[in-house]
Amino acid sequence: MNLSKIKKVHRNNTSGNHIFSLLIPSWNNLEYLKLCVRSIRQNSIHPHQIILLINEGKDGSLAWVEQQKDIDYVYAPENIGICYGLNVCRSLVQTDYMLYINDDMYVLPGWDDILLDEVRKQKDNSFMLSATMIEPYDIKNICGIVKNYGDSPENFKEELLLQEFRQLEKEDWSGSTWPPVLVPTELWDVVGGMSAEFSPGMYSDPDLSMKLWQAGVRNFKGLGSSRVYHFGSKSTKRIKKNRGRNMFLQKYGITSRYFVKYFLKRGEKFSGTLSEPAIPFRDKIMHKIKLLLLLFQNS
Repeated sequence: MNLSKIKKVHRNNTSGNHIFSLLIPSWNNLEYLKLCVRSIRQNSIHPHQIILLINEGKDGSLAWVEQQKDIDYVYAPENIGICYGLNVCRSLVQTDYMLYINDDMYVLPGWDDILLDEVRKQKDNSFMLSATMIEPYDIKNICGIVKNYGDSPENFKEELLLQEFRQLEKEDWSGSTWPPVLVPTELWDVVGGMSAEFSPGMYSDPDLSMKLWQAGVRNFKGLGSSRVYHFGSKSTKRIKKNRGRNMFLQKYGITSRYFVKYFLKRGEKFSGTLSEPAIPFRDKIMHKIKLLLLLFQNS
C-alpha cells in the first residue's frame, strides 16, 4: 500500500446533522454500489454521512463518485482491502457512530431508525450492533433470513422485497460480528479499528469483535427488525484470501468458531449482556494442540 497515492475527499457542503457515518468499501462493483447508495438515500429515515472506499475504480466507480456531491470518499488506485481501507476512511468520519456496510447490500425502509432507537437505549458506548441480512441462498448464516429476491441488480425483485420484508420473521439475536455493523466511533478508536495483519480482510470481523470483548464490551446485539438485502459476497469471491482462521488462532489461542459460538453466542436468541464463558479444560487442551500443529506446519 502506498499512502502517498491515496486520495481523500471530504465535501465541504455535507450536512452537519448526520446521525451515522456509513463506511462502504467497493472494488470495481459499480452497479451494486449504485444500488446500495440509492437504497440509503431512498430508505433511510435519518440523514447520514456516506463515506465510500473506492478500490481501483476501473469500472467507472471513481468517475461516478466524483459526481456525487453528497458523498465523501477515499480513492486507492490499487485494492488495499477493507482493513487498511476502513482505517483510512476513519479520518473522514464526522459522527459519533460508525457503521460498516458492504456495497452488495440494499438497506430496507426504517433500517436506521431501529438502530438509532437501540443506540439511544444504551447506558454507555460499550456495544456493537448489527442489522439483519436477508440473503437469496441458504449459506448457513444462522443470524440471517433466507428468501430469494434475486442475486444481482439485473434480476433484483425490489418491489416484491419492499412489499414482503416486514412479514419475514426474525427475532433479535446475539453475536453481532458481520456487517452491517455499528460501533461508537470512540470505541473504534480505543481498540485501534481494523487489524492490518488480517488484510485484505478475511476473519477481520471476528477479530474486531474479539478486540472489543477484550476491552470489556459484552453487548453484541443483532436487531431482527433492522434489515438489509445481501446479494452475497460479490467481492470476497475475487480476492486472494489471507489465512485469517489460522491468524485468529495464533493471535488469541482459540479458534474464531469457538469464540463466536461460546463467547458471543452468535445466532442465539438475544438474552442481554453476555458473560465470560468458563472454558472446559479439555477445550483448552484442544486449542493448545491445534496451535502446536499450526506452528509445526509453519515451521
